Amino acid sequence: MPPLPLLRLPQLVLCEVFKSFSIVEKIKLSLCSKKMSRINISRLHSQKVIVVLDILNRNIRVHSENDEHIFDIFTYPHSGKSCISNTQQSFIACSAFISRGVQVFSKNHQERFRSIARNLLKMFQCKVTTNLSWYNSDLHQPMVSMLLDLQVKYKKLTISLHGSKDEILFNQISNKLELVEDLRISPTWLPGFSPVFTSWPKKITIMNSSWFTLEHLVSCTCTTITLGCSHLGNKDLDEILRKWKAGGFPNLEYLHVDRNYIKNNKTRLNPLELRGKVVQSDDGTKKATINTGNGRIEMSVTPF
Repeated sequence: MPPLPLLRLPQLVLCEVFKSFSIVEKIKLSLCSKKMSRINISRLHSQKVIVVLDILNRNIRVHSENDEHIFDIFTYPHSGKSCISNTQQSFIACSAFISRGVQVFSKNHQERFRSIARNLLKMFQCKVTTNLSWYNSDLHQPMVSMLLDLQVKYKKLTISLHGSKDEILFNQISNKLELVEDLRISPTWLPGFSPVFTSWPKKITIMNSSWFTLEHLVSCTCTTITLGCSHLGNKDLDEILRKWKAGGFPNLEYLHVDRNYIKNNKTRLNPLELRGKVVQSDDGTKKATINTGNGRIEMSVTPF
């Protein structure tokens, strides 16, 4: 039979065709021609996927929410040699399909990575998982800018700050953190850098939270807050509990504070006396169960 002119099919028929394609089939199809990569498949039919961006190595993994479908895209600099594959060949730049993914070779390695990521984000209903480690801020900034422009939602965002440009880059994403489901900030932090949060993610984990003050915590709107190496004192924890009882922290479901670093500045709050204690909010709508031990204080909130 002659080749099927897929893109010449009527819109209604084309929509039904795309509905029959799996996630992997759509990705392969988008990589097979430049014209196909420009088609807005999501307007016709789109699945929900998680896109894992390895910005440092410029590799991408796409998987369904239940991990039933997984596809890896490995991008490499073009060596000038021809691609040889025992399976199927692609005609954009130089690519070869492998058992569970594709290897893509391109002269402009970095731009090719961004182009593929951009097409995937337009093709599917995506949530992104990525690690922004700004040892190589010049490498990460174009990708960060692209993700912000596309208003991408993050499943998990891990941030590690180390250099002089990091404060600018953090402030660049600070007003977009409501798009993040799970924000994790790694142990290393810039001395003297106190970030300003103009928005908050749903969940936040800070492995070294010595800079995270009571003022930060009071303004935090996250449902889950995990603070490692905290310098909060008993007086701060007393204030947290008082504010929660009075109606503060309306979104809070779980608070975890690393107790190894909590200063025992004599206040009426004694963490050891709180173990297993249940506290009710003043309006009677919520209760908080306090647990201590193993170097931590936990507060779990449930409707009363």
